[in-house]
Amino acid sequence: MAQARPAPLLLPDAGPLITLAYAGQLDLLLRPGWSLQLVDMVLHEVTRNATPSRDAITDFVARHRPPIIETATFRHHQARSASGTVPRKAGLGELAMQEAIQQLALQEPPQPAVLLFEDHKIASTSFFLPEGTLRVSTRAFLIFLEGKGWLASAAEVEQAAIRAGRSFSRLRFP
Repeated sequence: MAQARPAPLLLPDAGPLITLAYAGQLDLLLRPGWSLQLVDMVLHEVTRNATPSRDAITDFVARHRPPIIETATFRHHQARSASGTVPRKAGLGELAMQEAIQQLALQEPPQPAVLLFEDHKIASTSFFLPEGTLRVSTRAFLIFLEGKGWLASAAEVEQAAIRAGRSFSRLRFP
């Protein structure tokens, strides 16, 4: 008997979280009904500094309490910070996302995910994706929601983020 594939997890990188926070639309992450999970290093990146999106993201996480995927990348970052050593910041979110995807790939059966991104670094990064796992841009995700009838206008969400000050990526993938 064929084993049913588990529903995908939704794993947003920093860019989509920031864009949706600017648009006041973080709840769109919950629309597909998939399990939303956040990677610890990514969450740290979007909440560590006072930014226009930090409070919205913090409030969203407090309200919905999505599971946090713990990574060695973030533990290393915390240890460096605690030791008084200035920790490296560049690329850690991407490393933690790769680590989280590897954790999912090692599950039996592999846990598929929708890796939501906005950064060209994620689009061009090559790493193993478990069967059924997709890399999807913020724009493509919004268009998907609109196509399903779960969002009136993907373009309006983009424009709301831009009007609020977000420099929204022009990346279209897939």
